Amino acid sequence: MPTATDGLHLICNRPALVEALAMASAVVPSRSPVPVHMCVKLEAVDGTLTLKATDAEIGLDLHLPSVEISSEGEALLPAEKFSQIARAMDDATVKVSLDRHAATIQGAHSTFKIYGHDPAEFPGTADTTQAAPDFQVPAGQLRRMIARTVFSVATDNSRYAISGVLIERKARRLRMVGTDGRRMALVKGDCAAPAEGDSAFIVPAKAMNVLNRLLDDPEAAVRVSRDRNRVVFEIGDSATLVTSLVEGTFPPFEDVIPKEHDREATFDSAELAAAIKRAALLTSEESRAIKFSFDGTTLTLKSHATDMGEAEIVVQATAYKGDKIEIGFMPAFLTDVLRIVESPEVTLEMKASSKPCVLRVGADFLYVVMPVNA
Repeated sequence: MPTATDGLHLICNRPALVEALAMASAVVPSRSPVPVHMCVKLEAVDGTLTLKATDAEIGLDLHLPSVEISSEGEALLPAEKFSQIARAMDDATVKVSLDRHAATIQGAHSTFKIYGHDPAEFPGTADTTQAAPDFQVPAGQLRRMIARTVFSVATDNSRYAISGVLIERKARRLRMVGTDGRRMALVKGDCAAPAEGDSAFIVPAKAMNVLNRLLDDPEAAVRVSRDRNRVVFEIGDSATLVTSLVEGTFPPFEDVIPKEHDREATFDSAELAAAIKRAALLTSEESRAIKFSFDGTTLTLKSHATDMGEAEIVVQATAYKGDKIEIGFMPAFLTDVLRIVESPEVTLEMKASSKPCVLRVGADFLYVVMPVNA
């Protein structure tokens, strides 16, 4: 393996380098007592440039296109400063060369020199050779499934098992679930997988957000492999993401899905989202909930904030079944989901003002949200 003293020299497409560094920076910790942990490693080997980043839990390998390598080698450079320099330059291509551990980044009218570290000190990204294939899914489908679940994951680390997205495969049927204990999102899809054997594991939210950024080519095949307490995502030939899994048992999410309802309302997604945002303008820390009053196809949203005022917003449903009902919701819990659904219509299913509400989009997505006092 070449080392830093071999004198790495390469020319690469600057926009591609900027994009890769932005993705790598999403993995690299912003603070660490060990400087090399905040670095990105460059490996120019066999005519390919690979950027590597890790935070000890997540490892990312990115293979850059449009690179001309005149001398192979390795470099370990501060990720944030390298990214800032690449973004600040206005050249179509940049030249990167190494003299021991100091890198020179050069364009037509600017030259930067930054000091790095010995590449041998890089903690490394996990070896993926032992990972067993589990399933394969198109990147576009996986990106939609991530978007529909990761937003609802718990950010409170005291409940560790729900700090990630559950990925569950049964034969060729795939389900992903996210929850924070007050709401839950479930999305279904198909995958290419072995005919026998099921699997289930919990992927940390940070890893899912990084993975989502890597899925820019909807046609790329994403190969997912499980290796004991970690999972490997191979995105075409462009990137590999390795992450440790969340430990613990995911809660029995099917138990919280209401089995029956007697009220059902269908809305234009954009109109409902806009109405909730307007009503949320007059809420406060003391009174954050909005009261939803359903009366036929007319929905009235009411909110108030002490010493500020109150709001009343009317929006029409395209269809309604059942008797009148009043039920309170935290506005963010509904605007969050309406922001990511792609369907022009959504359906709300309700049983009582104290029972969970289900928002459905087609047959493959549902969102359960707990009511609150309003």
